[in-house]
Amino acid sequence: MPYRTTQCIALLLTIAVAQNSTAATPEKDWPTFRGPSRTAVSSDQDLLEKWSEDGPKLLWETDGLGRGYSSLAIADGKIYTMGDSIDGGDGTDEYLLSFDQKTGEQLWKLKTGPGWMNGNEAWQSSRSTPTVDGDRVYVLTAHGKLICANIEGEEIWSKNLKEDFQGKKADGWGYSESVLIDGEKLVVTPGGTKNTMVALEKMTGETIWTTIRDNDRGAGHASTLITNIGGTKVYVTTTGSGAMGVRARDGKLLWSYEIDKTTAVIPTPIVRNDLVFFAAGYKRGGALLKQVPSQAEGEVTIEEIYPINPDLANKHGGILLIGDHLYGDSDDKGIPFCADLMTGKVLWKGRSQKGRKSASIVAADGHVYFRFSNGFLALVEATPEEYNEVSIFEVPGSGERPSWSHPVITGGKLYLREGSKLLCYDLQG
Repeated sequence: MPYRTTQCIALLLTIAVAQNSTAATPEKDWPTFRGPSRTAVSSDQDLLEKWSEDGPKLLWETDGLGRGYSSLAIADGKIYTMGDSIDGGDGTDEYLLSFDQKTGEQLWKLKTGPGWMNGNEAWQSSRSTPTVDGDRVYVLTAHGKLICANIEGEEIWSKNLKEDFQGKKADGWGYSESVLIDGEKLVVTPGGTKNTMVALEKMTGETIWTTIRDNDRGAGHASTLITNIGGTKVYVTTTGSGAMGVRARDGKLLWSYEIDKTTAVIPTPIVRNDLVFFAAGYKRGGALLKQVPSQAEGEVTIEEIYPINPDLANKHGGILLIGDHLYGDSDDKGIPFCADLMTGKVLWKGRSQKGRKSASIVAADGHVYFRFSNGFLALVEATPEEYNEVSIFEVPGSGERPSWSHPVITGGKLYLREGSKLLCYDLQG
């Protein structure tokens, strides 16, 4: 074989091996709460279909996150989260923290203000998940301080949802929304009747528009989603008063679906095409709406497919959609359910071998990962047939406080925040 031909074949084989290696361990971003599309469904494939009693292989763990229930934002090889009462810090102050994605090494921390010390000890500490956009990271503290920082940990600008926009919470547990970045806009929900939702210039924090929802009880805990209905971009979220849709170009309130007052409205809604599913806990339930373009240009209304169904209540673990089926925890009972999206009919409810109390969720590669607040993580087959718990293990360090932080799956790895610790597991084996 001629030498030049041999060289060409060797080069092509090298490229092919490199491409296959990259495809096997994709480095994907999870830049905000519930992932890039806020669905809590990862696009990862070829993951382990079962684990040992100790769970998948632990690649690394790191300490120093302080107290917190904030989940993780991951982008460009860095992990971002929040925590308070960090050893060596100033008392109970809260920090935005950054870690190296491959090693878990802490890169920097930025003080964001006082920690959230309201209520009993289990309710305290950080709760909002950062949002990363290019070379900037945005975070909202429980006290309502909105901060824009660069990815080196230097604050660029800040606003206060209560002081600058007369914001109001519908409950006493502080803000926990992850802000939405849409092009040049930052969208956040101060709540209340003055500025229910606002859009800011993401680079400067200057106000673009505000939305007024009459009689709004105050902000909930959901993060805003983007939909497109008949050529009109609509921002969808929930507050303490229920679901609403806001026109993206000017902040006009297009529709509102009111619910009776409840203790708190927490889960982020689910959107698929023109459908909006939202839920609230405390025995309230879940409802399915359809957004409908109006004959008037830029107007959108809603139709109720089914009203609030108490069987679909969810407190704070979240619900996700796979195909035509909803998966989540029954309120905060630690009883997972699967339901038909279009009818709301519950197809099964299951009981974990060891997992108890409320469960937060993420899904990938045909499985739902239920993280129970007593520290166990279960791998459950995503099927409407029955609750099939394939594997379960206890997360190291759990038990002292509730395991409420939502799990993350990206790049073939499972990331878990357990109090002050961050753990990274290999899901590809």
